[in-house]
Amino acid sequence: MALRQRRRLQLFAWLPDFCLMLLFRGCLIGAVNLKSSNQNPVVQEFESAVLSCVITDSQTNNPRIEWKKIKDAQTSYVFFDNKIQGDLAHRAELLGKTSLKIWNVTRRDSALYRCEVVARNDRKEMDEIVIQLTVQVKPVSPVCTVPKAVPVGKMATLYCQEKEGYPQPHYSWYRNDEPLPKDSRAYPRFKNSSFLINSETGTLVFSAVHKDDSGRYYCTASNDAGSARCAEQHMEVYDLNIGGIVGGILVVLAVLVLITVGICCAYRRGYFLSSKQNEESYKSPGRPDGVNYIRTEEEGDFRHKSSFVI
Repeated sequence: MALRQRRRLQLFAWLPDFCLMLLFRGCLIGAVNLKSSNQNPVVQEFESAVLSCVITDSQTNNPRIEWKKIKDAQTSYVFFDNKIQGDLAHRAELLGKTSLKIWNVTRRDSALYRCEVVARNDRKEMDEIVIQLTVQVKPVSPVCTVPKAVPVGKMATLYCQEKEGYPQPHYSWYRNDEPLPKDSRAYPRFKNSSFLINSETGTLVFSAVHKDDSGRYYCTASNDAGSARCAEQHMEVYDLNIGGIVGGILVVLAVLVLITVGICCAYRRGYFLSSKQNEESYKSPGRPDGVNYIRTEEEGDFRHKSSFVI
């Protein structure tokens, strides 16, 4: 008798939990729920991307499905009214019942995509899930700037820039096909050099170039999608000839002195007289006072006629 009462008590103790479990299960079955196998897909440009959106529970046979794209605070339809919309009209399709596949993705396709499902026959009629699509872009050949000639001991800066790759590429420099470290001071092999490389901006800065820094330089830009390099450019480091510079200055000064002396001598000798003065110096002498020159018709020339004034 006591054993029967104990079993009844155990049955009554389990009954509330059993009812709660059935009620909770009914709520799950009567609610639409979504899940995704990958909420952060990463693909390279011009490949295909699958945005996973799967209905796990629903009592509605034909739920309403919508896809929306969210970028730059703007929301636009991707799948609406049972067809692909917008710029994906000829590059996308539904996979299965709710997932979205995009062909030939471009950098403009990087955005948030929201999958929305409305099931009218379920207790919870609507659910949504957000997918973050990232499209990686391979870098193009960077633009490199290398000085052609630099005197020993002077500062020199080499530049490397690339603006197409995504994510932002990192830069590396090479000299004579050998990679250069970010800081020459950390490597005994480069004890005669003094340079720093900024892998984010692409600059290679020599605080004071040495003869050993002469060579062929090129830069590479790399990210997860690939890498690209610029063409080699030669940089020559030459010795600064102080004696030659001083000698050249003295020669120029001597030439200037000779020119100045020559100009002074020519001026004293009258080579720089004005044209008016030259014309006056070559005029015929003036007529003496009291002398007239009269032309007669018979003679056809000038006849001298003198008169004296007393």
